Formats: sequence, structure tokens, C-alpha cells
Amino acid sequence: MLREDVTFDAWGERCAAWLYRPNPQGATAADPRGVPCVVMAHGFAGVRDARLDAFAERFSLAGFAVLLFDYRGFGASEGEPRQLLSIPRQLADWAAAIAYARTLDGVDPERIAAWGTSFSGGHVVTTAARDHRLAAAIAQAPFADGVRQAFALPPAQALRLTVAALRDELAARRGAEPRMIPAVGPPGALAAMTSPDAEPGYRAIVPAGSPWRNEVAARIALRLLAYRPIRKAAAVDCPLLVAVCDDDVVTPPEAALRLARAAPRGELVRYPGVGHFDIYVGETFERAVVDQVAFFTEHLLVAPAPRPEPALV
Repeated sequence: MLREDVTFDAWGERCAAWLYRPNPQGATAADPRGVPCVVMAHGFAGVRDARLDAFAERFSLAGFAVLLFDYRGFGASEGEPRQLLSIPRQLADWAAAIAYARTLDGVDPERIAAWGTSFSGGHVVTTAARDHRLAAAIAQAPFADGVRQAFALPPAQALRLTVAALRDELAARRGAEPRMIPAVGPPGALAAMTSPDAEPGYRAIVPAGSPWRNEVAARIALRLLAYRPIRKAAAVDCPLLVAVCDDDVVTPPEAALRLARAAPRGELVRYPGVGHFDIYVGETFERAVVDQVAFFTEHLLVAPAPRPEPALV
């Protein structure tokens, strides 16, 4: 496994990324088409070193190139203001990352896959619905439906987030700096995610020295309701694996199950008794990454059976 620091242009700003190359002596090295490449990014306010490198390493060892990037405004990427989570900007970053992956030396531009988790799981569905060249996609514990997400919030929490978001929106219109709220906090706190497992779960996947910051511009709370990747699932024509944590209280599993059923080539894998953050670590991570390597191997490495010649009449 070889990893290098790279950057790519995202509409005039630079996104920082890690590019993983598979073993040059591996099974895919002699493929004249080049190797398949998996493009990856994190979820809500996340950065690449928060356990996504663990997934990327396993994909690379299995024979795939991997491009793992930080969104503009987060981590090591450029972009101002910092910690501003803009759904259109992040989707534009996905388009730029995939376009860059298709130009990489030794990568097959027709075997590009997208991998997202939590909030970026929704981005992957939206991106795959737009980009019909994608060869495969994985949405892990995905944010599927903003409406369902909103109804899962306690009413008092929803009201406090709305007030904070409106204050941030008004500040932005005056040209002021964004008003921040914590991305994760304990139950009852004013934060974007306050389930009992949110703060300990996030901190468990962030390594020492990470550039991750536990804050995000509050205005995103006004945008989530209208973001409904589930409505794009029917337009995803590549194979889509949806990994669902059955005990997820951060992204409701019921919406993810509907998303998997709505995708024409949707595949579903469920993890009973598993919460939102469990899938990044320990035994559940091992189970999930094995399932995901098998999915990518089937759809990116195994050549499809030749179609039979039409019968002569």
C-alpha cells in the first residue's frame, strides 16, 4: 500500500486528499485498463483521519486505488469561511474529486466508485443519481431523509437549533462571521447531534492531533429539512450497497431501508444491535469492511460475463 498527499481544484480552491495506490505487485497491477478507484469523504463536519483511513487502507490492500478527501472549509482543505457546511458546496466537491480521480495515471476512469458515510452517505446517493458513469457506490449508515431526521429530534432541541440557525443566517447577511454550534454534544446540549452515543462516538474515532474541530456554522440546521437523498435513489443506476446499523439513533435506519429498496440495483446489508458510531471500530468495522470489499470486488474487479451472441435465424 502506497499513500501520498495530493490536492485537486474545486472551483478555484484546493481540496486536500490522500491518494492510496494498491500494491504494485498485486492482482490488478497488470490490468491494461488501470485499477479501479474508490472516492471517499466523511460525514457531518468530519475529516478524513477520523477512521476513514482505516477503510481506505483495506480497500487499497484489496486492489483498489482510493482518493480520500476533505471538503472545502474543513480539515486540510482550503475554503472560507471555515466549518461552513454547505450541501451544494460539498456536492460540488464530490463532483470535482470524481473528475480528478478519472484523470489519475494508472486509474481506469470507467471504474470509479463513491463511498460515503452518515451525511456523506446521502451525498453519495445524490452524486450517483447525477453521475451515471459511476461504476458502484456505498452509502454507510446514510443520512437519507431530512424530513424523517427532523421528526426524530425532540421538539425543544429542534426549536433551539432553529433559533441558532436563524441567528447565524442573519449574521451572514450582515457580513459577520458564522455563528458556531458544536457538531456533537451531550444530551440536552445545544449541538447538531446530541444522542447519548454522539459525543463519545465521535471522539472515539478522532485521533490525537487531528485537525477536526467540534463546531459547525449553525445555519445548516435550516438546510437539513429540504435535503432528501432518498428522492434521488430511483435515479441511481449503478450498484448501490446500503449499510444499515439497526440501532442507529443518529440517522434513522427506516429511511435508509427505504432508500435501499428504491434504488434499482440497491443491495442491503444490516447490522443488528449496532449503533451509528459502532461501524467505525472493533468487530463491527471488521464485518462491515469485509462486506464492502466483497461488494467492490464483485462490481469493480470481477469481469462481467460476456453476453451471448444473438442466434442466427
